Amino acid sequence: MKQKIVVSVPMHCDKCRTKALKVAAAAHGVSKVSIEGADKGHMEVIGDGVDSVCLSSLLRKKLGFAAIVKVEEVKGDKDDKKEEKATPPPGCVQYCPPMYYELDDEYPEPVQCSIM
Repeated sequence: MKQKIVVSVPMHCDKCRTKALKVAAAAHGVSKVSIEGADKGHMEVIGDGVDSVCLSSLLRKKLGFAAIVKVEEVKGDKDDKKEEKATPPPGCVQYCPPMYYELDDEYPEPVQCSIM
């Protein structure tokens, strides 16, 4: 289930924007992150199985403030499903035979005791 989460994050400078985008992109299941809004204060996160509470807590830890504005399910087009089915399955892996090597001792053990 793909979902779209809109989070309000204070992003006053470029450093804050890049930090917020990196934190959101590193969250589990995120496929797309973008900044939107007239004042560029909202961040839109789209992904499969993204936990909105976990995402907002991560943003709060790194940036100080984050509030969830909206969470909604993204309805995909039928064309997307057809494209997924059109991709061929991954090919089989080539088998490489194991390599063996022989270890020769440079200094073989003496048969008799060399001290006597």
